[in-house]
Amino acid sequence: MSHRPQSPLPGRRGVLRGAIAASAALALPTIGGGTAPAFALSGRPKAGWGVQAGDVTAHSGLVWVRSDRPARMIVETSATESFKKATRWRGPLVGAGTDFTGTTRLHGLPPGEQVHYRVLLADPDDPRRTSEPVSGTFRTSPVGRRDDVRFLWSGDIAGQGWGINPDRGGYRVYEDMRALDPDFFVCSGDNIYADGPILPSVTLPDGRVWRNVTTEEKAKVAETLAEFRGAFRYNLLDENLRRFNAQVPTITQWDDHEVHNNWYPGQILNDDRYTEKNADVLSARSLRAFSEYFPVSTLPPGDAEGRVYRVLRHGPLLDVFVLDMRTYRNANSANRQADDATGILGAEQLDWLKRELSRSRATWKVIASDMPLGLVVPDGATNFEAVAQGDPGAPLGRELQIAELLRHIKHRRITGTLWLTADVHYTSAQHYEPSKAAFQDFEPFWEFVSGPLAAGGFQATKLDGTFGPQQAFIKAPSRANTSPMETPPYFGEVEIDGGSGELTVRLRQEGGDVLFSKTLQPGRVGQ
Repeated sequence: MSHRPQSPLPGRRGVLRGAIAASAALALPTIGGGTAPAFALSGRPKAGWGVQAGDVTAHSGLVWVRSDRPARMIVETSATESFKKATRWRGPLVGAGTDFTGTTRLHGLPPGEQVHYRVLLADPDDPRRTSEPVSGTFRTSPVGRRDDVRFLWSGDIAGQGWGINPDRGGYRVYEDMRALDPDFFVCSGDNIYADGPILPSVTLPDGRVWRNVTTEEKAKVAETLAEFRGAFRYNLLDENLRRFNAQVPTITQWDDHEVHNNWYPGQILNDDRYTEKNADVLSARSLRAFSEYFPVSTLPPGDAEGRVYRVLRHGPLLDVFVLDMRTYRNANSANRQADDATGILGAEQLDWLKRELSRSRATWKVIASDMPLGLVVPDGATNFEAVAQGDPGAPLGRELQIAELLRHIKHRRITGTLWLTADVHYTSAQHYEPSKAAFQDFEPFWEFVSGPLAAGGFQATKLDGTFGPQQAFIKAPSRANTSPMETPPYFGEVEIDGGSGELTVRLRQEGGDVLFSKTLQPGRVGQ
């Protein structure tokens, strides 16, 4: 693999040492539970939750901020950190209706370039009174084939009661990921655990004590819009995550724990912790908070219709297809029905995915899936949560939709597909082989699993033989819900060489160690 050429601009890691360090010191509860120093400019708006960029393309991107009061969002962009010849973008007026969050869409950006940005918040009654600027940076997607591409993926944050631990320095894994300087990060879902309260401390089996930063909203399960907003806000208390957000743009999807474990549309929860048991009501509140706290191009305010599934094009080498396996699924069941038009994607999303894959001219088509395909994920004693149900025979239930998709990919001769996911709280690599499968009308492909970033580790699940998965690598704990002190956080890295087009996947753990690596050749099948 060739190394990424040095940018003619100053390295963004060096630039951000000053800019991000300043933003991290804003008025915000610290990991230790105290309060950071307030601004010297008394009475001005504050942007203490940092900045984020998301859904960056060759010519556009979204920038996010949260204010502590009503304010006008202003974004300035420049080719250098000096902000000479800066372009100013007038963003929205943020207020209580969006929990004081705002997103500004940038457009007409130069492709394949480092973009420096800073966000100011202006007093609506006196525009001269502005906050201290909060800085960030991102690279726009390239338009040439010679540019390398590097991105990361993982998921599962603040789950099973394992939150921000000041004794460990918080979410240290984000610093490991930031050091790799990726072009973007795909969060594969479970950005929060709305159904998982964060207690002040947890005693581990060996007697050690895990301490958590706590907040009022995370002391119980999220039911109200305010509680969901507080759950999304919780992770931003971590300075590692805020530094990461200021340097690395995100592509964010969601899964079950944004609402409730294993939820599906129409479900009435059987959970005594809840007074509101209608999953549709809870999911609507969560999706609103999700759209307020992540810059997603297909959700309000950018798209009034609102959907999580979308495709992000990253130059000639890569398209990323972001799935939503939660919103349109049928009810969890034994998953053995012989006819299933709804499945896990819904008919409309499946049609969209087939159409967009057929249109794609990218060398690699990464399918960002919030759930695995051939790993058996149970929901209770008799029902199943993901695609597979453990029957190794012909496709049944939700497997029918996946079989239809895989058949489409084969017969339309769509090359360069691979699947990335999280969800199961361990890391593994599976190669799906028609010769080993009950259903054989598809071309071989790889699925890579990573995570959690900050949640409990769990034992490996069984493989379902319908699509012939062969496990090339796995690392998982031997018991359920191990803490990040016992099982390290996991994340994955994908690097595409701009010269050869080779794609290398590396499964990593906290500290950056590579656990497994696989290089795939462009334009081939059966790798």
